[in-house]
Amino acid sequence: MSNTDSFIDEVSEEVRKDQLFGYMRKYGWIAVLVVLVLVGGTAFSEFRKAQSEGAAQETGNAILAALELDDDAARAEALQAVEAEGGAAAITGLLAAADLTETGEAEAAVETLNAVALQDDAPQIYRDLAALKSAMIADGPMSDDDRRATFERLAAPGATFRLVAQEQIALMNVAAGETDLALDQFAAIAQDAEVTRGLRDRAFGMIVAMGGDLEGLLLGDTGEVNQ
Repeated sequence: MSNTDSFIDEVSEEVRKDQLFGYMRKYGWIAVLVVLVLVGGTAFSEFRKAQSEGAAQETGNAILAALELDDDAARAEALQAVEAEGGAAAITGLLAAADLTETGEAEAAVETLNAVALQDDAPQIYRDLAALKSAMIADGPMSDDDRRATFERLAAPGATFRLVAQEQIALMNVAAGETDLALDQFAAIAQDAEVTRGLRDRAFGMIVAMGGDLEGLLLGDTGEVNQ
C-alpha cells in the first residue's frame, strides 16, 4: 500500500470517528432516555407490586380484625368501613350483609348486597351470590315479582347457583299454592346430576312434607328410583 493510500485511510477513519462522536452528541440522549425508561419502568413496576401487596395485606388485616368482633352490629359496621376493591370489596359486602340480616336490618342488608351485585370489578360468582342472597331475604324491600325474576335469571343453565335458585322458585310456588308444580320442581332438583347431598335431602323433605309420592316422582323410564 502506498503512503498516499495509507494517509487517505487514516483520514477516512478520523472522519468516521468524528461523525460517530457527532451522532452521539446529537442523539445520545435518546439512548440514555431509553435506558432510564427501562430502568425506571422496572423500578416503578416493583414499587407498584410492593404497594399492591401491602394494600392487600392491610385489607386482609382489617377484615380479620372486624370478624373478631363479637357484636353483629359492630362487626357489620367495621366490615363496611374496610377500604377494598374488586373481590375483597365483594367479600366484605357479603359478610357485612350477613351480619345486618342477623340484626334485623333487612333493608340495609339488601342495599349492601345489591351494591355487590352491581360491582363491575368483582368476580361474577360473588355478584351472583349477592343477588341470590338479596332475593332470599324474605322481609326485604324486594317485591315477589322481582324476587322471582332474580331467581329465574340465576336458575339459567350453566349458572353457578342454578339449583339453589330453582329451589327458591319451587318454595315460592309452594307459598303460592302451586303444589303440583313445586313437587315436579323438587323432584327435578333431587335428580339433577350436580345436586349436592344437602340440597337433595331438602328436596326429598319438601316432597314428603307436601304429601307427595316420593318414589313415584323419582321413578325413571326404567322403573328404578334415580338417586
